[in-house]
Amino acid sequence: MNNAKSFGRPFESSYQDPVYDLTDLDDDGRLDNPGDVLFFKDTRTGQKDNYNWNLGMSIQATIPLDGGLQERCKAAVDTQLALQKQLLANKRLDFEISRLKHCGELKLKGIRFAKGSPYEKVCADVLIHSPTPHTHLIPSTTSEAHVGH
Repeated sequence: MNNAKSFGRPFESSYQDPVYDLTDLDDDGRLDNPGDVLFFKDTRTGQKDNYNWNLGMSIQATIPLDGGLQERCKAAVDTQLALQKQLLANKRLDFEISRLKHCGELKLKGIRFAKGSPYEKVCADVLIHSPTPHTHLIPSTTSEAHVGH
């Protein structure tokens, strides 16, 4: 809703208009007292305030002309989000494998954080297992020859 008011400054509803002496008593065509003001009369200026009151409403409807644009945009966003999640998962896997490798190598060398250290838990879940020796019994294929006397 809009309201508007317009007006002029200074506002004057009327002004004093001089009434001049137009007497020509001797009828010679010339005023007897030129420029003499007999009195002032109140004259309206016609100046007025203007008021305006407006009420407006606007409605807009948008219809995409390319029917598949919105769906392709959503699919592109979904693909981008999936790529970002996969990159994050790959980085996490790289971090965990690197932690496993470094912690294992340090534990084999007997290097570890002190008990109670805030970093002790960094390698706490890394276990070292010595490989089980792998041996096979291979049967002998040679046989002794018995020679008869």
